[in-house]
Amino acid sequence: MKRIYNFGLMLIKEFFLIALGILIAGFGLKSFLIPNGFIDGGITGISLLISFLTPISVSILIFAFNIPFMILAKKQVGKTFAIKTFLAILGLSLCLVFVKYPVITSDKLLVSIFGGFLIGAGTGLAMRGGSVIDGTEVLSIYLSKKIGLTVGEIIFGINVIIFSFAAALLGIEAALYSVLTYLAASKTIDFFVQGIEEYIGLTIISNNSKEIKKKLTKELGKGVTVYRGKSGYYDESEKEIEILYTFVTRLEVNKIKQSIILLDPNAVIIEQGIKEVKGGIIKKRPLQRLSTKKTAK
Repeated sequence: MKRIYNFGLMLIKEFFLIALGILIAGFGLKSFLIPNGFIDGGITGISLLISFLTPISVSILIFAFNIPFMILAKKQVGKTFAIKTFLAILGLSLCLVFVKYPVITSDKLLVSIFGGFLIGAGTGLAMRGGSVIDGTEVLSIYLSKKIGLTVGEIIFGINVIIFSFAAALLGIEAALYSVLTYLAASKTIDFFVQGIEEYIGLTIISNNSKEIKKKLTKELGKGVTVYRGKSGYYDESEKEIEILYTFVTRLEVNKIKQSIILLDPNAVIIEQGIKEVKGGIIKKRPLQRLSTKKTAK
């Protein structure tokens, strides 16, 4: 019964994040980008570009262009992810049709920065809910396995092509502002998806390493790697020491550091940002959990 209750709460939270992401992304599109003729990257950018050049509604284009990637999402990540992505993209399309947003500003710099921020925030929230509202990420995951390039490199290449067409069809100035929009959106997505739970590597040097290792593994549930080293002090050059290494999310850093300092106030703790971690005992992000489940099947 408790498991069903927890599962229900998790679903409510995820769909709340997706719904909130849709509304915020819709706000960025209808209040900033669409009235001013700016585009974003990815499938959304292609849809905006075509809608500016044809009478076809951007809401129809966003949904239609993402259909192949919804199918691909089922194969690459899983059925649950594909269903959530379908609902998210359908929700964004309906939001653009039925929700009335005011036009906020026509200042090009404000449009590009705040429009990008809102789209990035909406996309990031949807991703934390376990879905995407743009199929570019799904396509990039698929291609990265086929051609050996990273997801980031593929997304960059796709957007170079999109903004090149934008420069030719909408003008250089509009394309440059659109690039600024994309950069603002990209950085905002990184913050929402990774910034809060960015992985941090901790290197710990302490004379009380055994107690710290026990604390990390037994009480805090963290994996620890132990390196053998020697002290670098001139009078203790031959003294052997244990160097501990673990990785945690940014939310956990302060708690871990406080636990270490309580055991050894003189411990040396070195923090290092980590872009990505696979395997081991880590707290997985929403999309990672879905991907892991798919792989395990």
